[in-house]
Amino acid sequence: IGHNIRTLAATTTESCTEIDFTLNTSDYFSRCCHRSMSALRKKFGDDYQVVTTSSSGSGFNQPAPEKKKKRQRFVDKNGRCNVQHGNLGGETSRYLSDLFTTLVDLKWRWNLFIFILTYTVAWLFMAFMWWIIAYIRGDLHRAHDDKYTPCVANVYNFPSAFLFFIETEATIGYGYRYITDKCPEGIILFLFQSILGSIVDAFLIGCMFIKMSQPKKRAETLMFSEHAAISMRDGKLTLMFRVGNLRNSHMVSAQIRCKLLKSRQTPEGEFLPLDQLELDVGFSTGADQLFLVSPLTICHVIDTKSPFYELSQRSMQTDQFEIVVILEGIVETTVLVKTIGLGLLHVYALV
Repeated sequence: IGHNIRTLAATTTESCTEIDFTLNTSDYFSRCCHRSMSALRKKFGDDYQVVTTSSSGSGFNQPAPEKKKKRQRFVDKNGRCNVQHGNLGGETSRYLSDLFTTLVDLKWRWNLFIFILTYTVAWLFMAFMWWIIAYIRGDLHRAHDDKYTPCVANVYNFPSAFLFFIETEATIGYGYRYITDKCPEGIILFLFQSILGSIVDAFLIGCMFIKMSQPKKRAETLMFSEHAAISMRDGKLTLMFRVGNLRNSHMVSAQIRCKLLKSRQTPEGEFLPLDQLELDVGFSTGADQLFLVSPLTICHVIDTKSPFYELSQRSMQTDQFEIVVILEGIVETTVLVKTIGLGLLHVYALV
């Protein structure tokens, strides 16, 4: 270190020997020192830092603190939980027992794929059934016989059977192709087609409607604080963060809750990796019921009942924990319940 300091002094002296001490001498000397320090950094590495004095001459500025290592969130800022289910074994069949909810929870690309595939398979199957009836009755070989009454007029191959099915399914009315009264099996198939079509329409269209009406993007217009802060309010140490609504439409019956996720060990020696503790944000006073027309500050008083009561300022910055904020309310435009959750990792103490 002594050798490096002597090198710095020699370099600085050599760079500044020919300077005329005018009114701008101090500024010029400062620039020379910065250039010399840059040269030393290139030679000896990043151990050297430019140290300047404050305008009041009170001392040296402290170097910037190192950035904290990014920690894995349990709940992301967009509300998605970083949880993967494993070792399910044969329990995956439970998803099929609640097929409607499973389809609604799928991504849009899979929903559209299942929607198109189901209709395509159903249409081809029913068209094949009409073609089978025409084939068994021999209508395909006597399509141009004017004295013969087929099951379905002017159906003489699979494409014509498919077109007849589309005309029946879409209820656009019969024209060139129509069913006759000489075909009881065709009447039964017609009834089966109507029932099957109604079931498929109700299931798939209902699934798509529920998925489109879900207010998932409503969270994009609800703003939360990037960080939480601890400061004095009304003479009490208080954890605070803010929430605001960007839309003109209100969140009806909005209610907010906070969970503290932290690992702990019980007196019996059991380790709980994700222990959930409730943070009081005004349950007894009704402050958790929000009238979200303007940005609001959510407060948690750190008293003897608070999980943060025994934590110091240093423990706040070093301990592994996460605060999960859950905002639930009814979207005014769609009258649907929306639950929004996000995790806060950084808590800053201002006192």
